Amino acid sequence: MTVSDTAWKPTAPPPAPVSTKPPKRRSAKSGRNLRWRNIVWVLPAVLLLGVFAYLPLVQNLGFSFLKWDIYSGRQTFVGADNYVRMFNDPIFWKSLLNNTLYAIISIAFQVFGAMILAAMIEGLRSQRWKGILRAVYFVPSAISITVAGLLFYFIYEPEMGILNAALDFLGLGDFTQAWLGQENTAIFAIIAMSQWQGFGYCTLLFSVALQRIPSELYEAASIDGVGPFQRFFSISLPLVREMTGLMMIVTVSGAFQVFNEVMVMTSGGPNNSSQVLGTWLYRSGFVRNDFGYAAAVATAVFIITLVLAVIQLRISKKRRVQW
Repeated sequence: MTVSDTAWKPTAPPPAPVSTKPPKRRSAKSGRNLRWRNIVWVLPAVLLLGVFAYLPLVQNLGFSFLKWDIYSGRQTFVGADNYVRMFNDPIFWKSLLNNTLYAIISIAFQVFGAMILAAMIEGLRSQRWKGILRAVYFVPSAISITVAGLLFYFIYEPEMGILNAALDFLGLGDFTQAWLGQENTAIFAIIAMSQWQGFGYCTLLFSVALQRIPSELYEAASIDGVGPFQRFFSISLPLVREMTGLMMIVTVSGAFQVFNEVMVMTSGGPNNSSQVLGTWLYRSGFVRNDFGYAAAVATAVFIITLVLAVIQLRISKKRRVQW
């Protein structure tokens, strides 16, 4: 019998010698030392977070029960009077409505709109054009929100602004108006500027999430004759759920903390039509010298953002995709 007449089989390696020594047990003392070392490394970060994040929250809650004159230092305990005033304040509800409108429009553009644009960019075959378009859309996000607010303030200027000039050039002069000077257009003009400034950043994040999807899924779908729209809804959309949930949390939280753009462009005017919670808080505290009421508004902002974040986290956790 020759070697070719027999099937080759790998020889099994010799068994490893079995150790008869008992496994070493970590002593309770060494375990405690390791635990204390871990605590020592984490403790500075915990202290910084506690001093600069959680302690101010607790202090702000205490201030909301006071009538506080910051200039004289006089503090008077008023109980829940500031919260009663807040719930009966029409400007507070107008500000809350503007923040809610801001959040809804931001979700539509900065989450779902950015997701669609990112899918279109990643669907291109040319890597060069992908990089160019990512950079083009990301550039506005690199501009300071204050600088962007000043830029759009001049764009919206009724006499010399680019927007009204463009409308006149296109024969749409009937639509020209003082965009920041009218109650029915001021908040929408500010929201439009904010979407322009943050749209590219969200698009870039969704592009990164789409790049993590295995290309084999798209190739298999193409072989089966699945079109681009169906691939988006059946592959891309389900597999970027975690990024979608994260962007919704960040977008909604940011919408209820808007301050710079409103302060730069209108300061809440005209007639408080573009007032948001952040600017109303600032005006109550630093202009009207009513820091107790401002602390109550700040507490309301914190509770609203916290509740919305918890709800979105629970929803995204239930819909999380398991690979």
